Amino acid sequence: MSEGTYQRLWEASHVTLQELLDREQPLLEPVPDRERRSFQYRLSALYLHYLGLLRQFDMVYDQMVQPQKRRLLRRLLDGVAGRVLELKDELVRADLCESHCLDRVLQDLKLTPADLEVPIPKYFLLEQSSTMKERGLMLAEILSRMEPQTAEDIFPGIHRTEAIILVQKVERARQGRLRATFMREIRKEEEKDRKIQEDGQRKFSQDQAAVTIQKVWKGYLQRKRTQQDRQTEMEFIGMLPSPNQVEHLCIIARACHGEDIRRLRQLEKEEEFQLAMVKAHNSLTETEGPDMKEKMKEQIRQWFIECHALTGRFPDYPDESLGGSYLIFADKTPEQVRLELEMQVQESKKKEPSKEKEKNEQKKKKKKGKEEKSKKGDADTMLQVLPSKSAPVINVGHEEYINLWKTRNESVHPSQNFDSETLREEKRKEVEMEIRVQVDELMRQELKNLRLAVDREEGRPLKAPKKKAGKKMGKKEKDLTPDRSLDSLYEELVIFGLLKKSEAVALKDYVGDCLYLGSTLSLANKLPMPSLFDIRQNIALYGVLRLGSPDIHAMAPLIRSILLVGPPGMGKKMLVKAVCTETGANLFDLSPDNLKGKYPGKAGAQMVVHMVFKVARLLQPSVIWIGNAEKNFYKKVPKEEREMDPKRIKKDLTKALRLLNPGDRVMLIGTTARPQLAEMKGLCKVYERILFMPRPDYASRYVLWKHMIEAQGVQVTQGLDISALAKVSDGYMPGHILQAIQSVLNERRLLQLSQRPLVASEFLGHLAKLDPVYKEEEESLKDWYFKTPLGKKSMKLSKDQLEAREAQLAKEKRKK
Repeated sequence: MSEGTYQRLWEASHVTLQELLDREQPLLEPVPDRERRSFQYRLSALYLHYLGLLRQFDMVYDQMVQPQKRRLLRRLLDGVAGRVLELKDELVRADLCESHCLDRVLQDLKLTPADLEVPIPKYFLLEQSSTMKERGLMLAEILSRMEPQTAEDIFPGIHRTEAIILVQKVERARQGRLRATFMREIRKEEEKDRKIQEDGQRKFSQDQAAVTIQKVWKGYLQRKRTQQDRQTEMEFIGMLPSPNQVEHLCIIARACHGEDIRRLRQLEKEEEFQLAMVKAHNSLTETEGPDMKEKMKEQIRQWFIECHALTGRFPDYPDESLGGSYLIFADKTPEQVRLELEMQVQESKKKEPSKEKEKNEQKKKKKKGKEEKSKKGDADTMLQVLPSKSAPVINVGHEEYINLWKTRNESVHPSQNFDSETLREEKRKEVEMEIRVQVDELMRQELKNLRLAVDREEGRPLKAPKKKAGKKMGKKEKDLTPDRSLDSLYEELVIFGLLKKSEAVALKDYVGDCLYLGSTLSLANKLPMPSLFDIRQNIALYGVLRLGSPDIHAMAPLIRSILLVGPPGMGKKMLVKAVCTETGANLFDLSPDNLKGKYPGKAGAQMVVHMVFKVARLLQPSVIWIGNAEKNFYKKVPKEEREMDPKRIKKDLTKALRLLNPGDRVMLIGTTARPQLAEMKGLCKVYERILFMPRPDYASRYVLWKHMIEAQGVQVTQGLDISALAKVSDGYMPGHILQAIQSVLNERRLLQLSQRPLVASEFLGHLAKLDPVYKEEEESLKDWYFKTPLGKKSMKLSKDQLEAREAQLAKEKRKK
């Protein structure tokens, strides 16, 4: 697409953004619990609109060439992504569930299920490609030094004569099988000819033979024509793939090539812009810097004189942490500045309450606990959106667009060069701030000299307001490896197998369809289970978007850990690898099985957790994976696992997680298939979000079969009944379906496809050999999930709604 197309898309995005900002204000007003459904509907609509806006901003930022516009777009993109994550958190609080039924909202807004897909910004990987290459080379170098087994040790060689005899045996067997097949076909033909001769051939006249041939030919032509019309119609409505895939692929390749060219132009324009920034900074410092410096000095001296005339003494110079001389330049009188400084000192003193008062307050709180709970009962029923961190960022960006770029004539810069006037204005502010710091140092000394000369004051402190605001910082982690370099810690973790190379898995490869009847089920007071599509979206929101950008992570609600709960074969480990692939994150493995025999003892457990979290922070983004997460929280450790001591990192893991702050792009992801064996309290304390992964439904199984068969290079035809396979495979996991497909579609079967098309019955034998997940197993997982804090709230809400509906029906019956 052209530059004008992306410009128009940017303008349309800001029109949508203005509408969304207008809708934000009513949501801040509290809503009673009886209007929960309408509140959920408004939240869902706003969430979907922001998702679409995120998709548009990502497309424009990825292809916009002008460097100054790109900087504004980046702030808007991160702000909208942060707002999407905030709205997701609000939806969880409103629905009391991790998956949401948005089918009715989709229908009302005339959107498709594709609009539910969470877009992953392309700059996540593009902007850190060089860093990822360096890490990959470092990891490959360390692994190469670990002296892996050679091919000679793995595969013992055989003598040349034995190899020739083996090849001869295989070749003779192949020829024998071919000969047997040919003889079988010849015998069939001979048997057919013999039967025809015994029965006697029917004799036709010339006219009868011609009519018979015409019937057969015309019937064949009509059937073929009807089949072609049917296929054309199905392709037109999108029910069948287009046969002309080559042309389609060529169009996509040309579009991708055009996008790559625009990205190269972005790099060129960015280099030009960086050079221009340096030149503008230097020229402004040389030409306007001295005048700025003198003007600031005159203003500060005048302030000294006015304050001395009003108060009889010279003022305290504002500290650098409070803004320095910027307070003086803010168009305020000397009295206002002096009052502000005094108020800040008094506030800082008030924010430091005594320990006795704190203890008394705690006692009062304990005594009045029951009263507060009863009072809070009414407040808890009120639904309200929490204040947003990303909304101010979006507002500032939107105002900058309106003031600077909306009315700008784009024909002035057809080559998408930077705007020199805007650049000089921005750099003038930076130069002014730099000069202000220098002037502050000089004027503090001059103020000191004035006090000595006029008031004869020597020991007066100049930095009176320099006090902390009373916020006590949390306990800092003790560094157990202060003398170790990052490279040495990295190498040690790789050698011990705690830092692994993640396989490249795209999140879109976790295939599944969305739930189309979620709203219908919820209206019937039935709890809809999340589909594979919902699971993929939650991983994109909780894992990928947060780890991809430090700005998004700082704005989004802080989530340090996720637990994936589901039967074996659901693709839990695949999702962990997908998060690492989409964000370029390092993969650390703290699974109990992987820690067996490594770093023994209490000190060893403390050391391994410290090293992993330290390296993970220094090499952000990072994913810390714990497989079989229930073992860290066993109710009772089995005898065969007592030597392994799976619970030894439990306390250190909890402490390390608490030290993660907004901006620390480190995510703990646990996976488990048997959460019933763990202590509920400890597990829910460590893992802030628990995502339940039930068996795939019919729609997801249909998409899985089709996608996995096509991934093997097979074109799905009408002869292959995918619907029957989806029905038969109820209870089987995606991993089971993949095993069955790989067993059937081996190299030999792929070569025979042209002569013998694929049939659904071929998969049944291999599928029958695998053990499905029975309903009893899934029900036990569901029962466990509904005992979690969020599950309890969800069950309570559904129970209350059911009771309210029954009461309403009872009232209606009485009236009748």
